[in-house]
Amino acid sequence: HHVSHAASAFFPSTFEESAILTIDGVGEWSTSSIGYGKGNNIELLETLSFPDSVGLLYSAFTYYVGFMVNRGEYKLMGLAPYGEPKFVDKIKSELVHVNPDGSIRLNMDYFDYLSGMKMTNDKFNELFGGLPRDPESQITQREMDLAKSIQTVTEEIIMKMANHAYNLTRCENLCLAGGVALNCVANGKLLREGKFKQIWIQPAAGDAGGALGSALYFYYSRYNRDRDSSKSIQRGSYWGPQYSNYEVQSVLESYDIKYEKKSGSERSKYIARALSQGKVVGHFSGRMEYGPRALGSRSILGDPRDSNTQSKINLKIKYRESFRPFAPTVLEEDISEFFDM
Repeated sequence: HHVSHAASAFFPSTFEESAILTIDGVGEWSTSSIGYGKGNNIELLETLSFPDSVGLLYSAFTYYVGFMVNRGEYKLMGLAPYGEPKFVDKIKSELVHVNPDGSIRLNMDYFDYLSGMKMTNDKFNELFGGLPRDPESQITQREMDLAKSIQTVTEEIIMKMANHAYNLTRCENLCLAGGVALNCVANGKLLREGKFKQIWIQPAAGDAGGALGSALYFYYSRYNRDRDSSKSIQRGSYWGPQYSNYEVQSVLESYDIKYEKKSGSERSKYIARALSQGKVVGHFSGRMEYGPRALGSRSILGDPRDSNTQSKINLKIKYRESFRPFAPTVLEEDISEFFDM
């Protein structure tokens, strides 16, 4: 499982040599691994085993805050900026022991996933002062503070794991995969504050990426095919289905939906004008993205200059929690105006 994660990140990367860090819930018995990739070969150097798992620790809080396990972890990450890290000390003193190398030991007295059907138990409830939030109930400051606290602890663990991977391999490059590698807030901290000069993350970092990793592992490692690391074979990760104008037109006509055909600059101006008028645009173009992140081919667009845009899209169009964030899009030449690069 973790070899496939590692292969999914290393082989599509532009690195001839790299440290590899994979972190997820659990795959077979491993929950995290540190590997080393060079040329056509991958070697796992160290692994962390079940039930000690960064992913399952994060999922326990996902469950406790009222989101669905294996689906709501990104919601927990999105909720964290609204909170304060009030529970960090309690988490580290009671729930998880974090070693200097980033390996962890969970106190299973607080978790129910070994023998029961839930992530947490009554002792966990008592520690944090109440039952898990009902998914239909209002989110309070307590949930925000819990999200911020476990995000802070997770970032600390990932930083220590990554630094240990650097010490083991002495590589300046790092590849990331596994479900926890989708925690883009932690990844940003790792890029800013970690020891690695370059980081490459598999866009389909979760278990779906294991299919790609398995194929690439056999192609390069078992069959010893030539590998060119000068450019990424992943490119833009636009590997899903696409539909021709004829197919789109046929669907629109079969449902008797009004449409106009626009192309090139005419289409771009139409979209820009609609956005500037405060309208929301559904943008559908080219092949679908591989992985759980929208990369522009299937996107809902709104004007960020309008303070109502976020709530309008969340509540009226996507029917999701009001705190959920959006990806900013700017012109490439203006990146440094908006982002700390």
